[in-house]
Amino acid sequence: LYACIISDILEKYTDCKTVIMGDVTYGACCVDDYTARALGCDLLVHYGHSCLVPIQDTDGIAMLYIFVNIDMNLSHFIDTLKANFSQRDKLALVSTIQFVAALQTVKTELTACGYSIFIPQSKPLSPGEILGCTSPRLSNDITALIYLGDGRFHLESIMIHNPNINAYQYDPYSRKLTHEVYDYERMLQIRSDAVNRAKTAKKFGIIQGTLGRQGNIRIVEVLESKLQAAGIKFVRILLSEIFPEKLALFDDIDCWVQVACPRLSIDWGSAFAKPLLTPYEAIAALEEISFAKPVYAMDYYANESSGAWSNNHESHRIARSKRKHLSVIVAK
Repeated sequence: LYACIISDILEKYTDCKTVIMGDVTYGACCVDDYTARALGCDLLVHYGHSCLVPIQDTDGIAMLYIFVNIDMNLSHFIDTLKANFSQRDKLALVSTIQFVAALQTVKTELTACGYSIFIPQSKPLSPGEILGCTSPRLSNDITALIYLGDGRFHLESIMIHNPNINAYQYDPYSRKLTHEVYDYERMLQIRSDAVNRAKTAKKFGIIQGTLGRQGNIRIVEVLESKLQAAGIKFVRILLSEIFPEKLALFDDIDCWVQVACPRLSIDWGSAFAKPLLTPYEAIAALEEISFAKPVYAMDYYANESSGAWSNNHESHRIARSKRKHLSVIVAK
């Protein structure tokens, strides 16, 4: 919305040239340093999302993340929680990156009033931050999960990962607290059916997402090696966005695995004629893990993920050389 204005300001008051990247950006996973570098840019400025792709991983171009903190009426939020929960409850507070700073203030004030407040963390995300594909597992002693934010996309992630915990949403814009429900069993049945159909597939199609940093090449290579070891044919294709009409053109593919956004399969997988699996589901289809045991995994960017289907699994991490320390000598 403000890209043109910011571009005009930069070009008027500096000697730099600006390039406005018009491709769609859904979240922190869509930071497109590859395209920016191909365009000859020296610096990529990404507004509004957390630093999901570390700046040391974007060789050849400098990265600047501009975080956005949205002001809200914290007093109303705190009073609402006091009115609906007692000191006997243990509450877990989560949010998106735009509101995570507020969670610490809320915790401090409620703790002073005798409440038991817990702010979970799934590293490398900030404390309390959740994504639509990555959220922490909560302990069984949590009475209620409180999500601060609008929309359900991020909230559904932690509800999937913690199906037995009551979830509530406080919308900072409408100032309403609602009890939210997710049909976990129905989702699990649909995804389980897709996994079972994939077990009889003769040929797989592996989709490497090209929208920003969605398509992790290391996950693609893991999937290809596992299919090759199982003697299953496969083909790799590159797509920025995945639609049923595009995949329907590939008549000889029996099952798809998309290395882009897990929620595409979870939320929209039933719209595709052939099974559209996530990397996690694909590994389950190859019977290397038990599917959804104990729950459906939502750890796509978690450092402590339980398998090679996630971006930050230990097997995918690149050893980084230590930076040289510069010595500053001041002439006397």
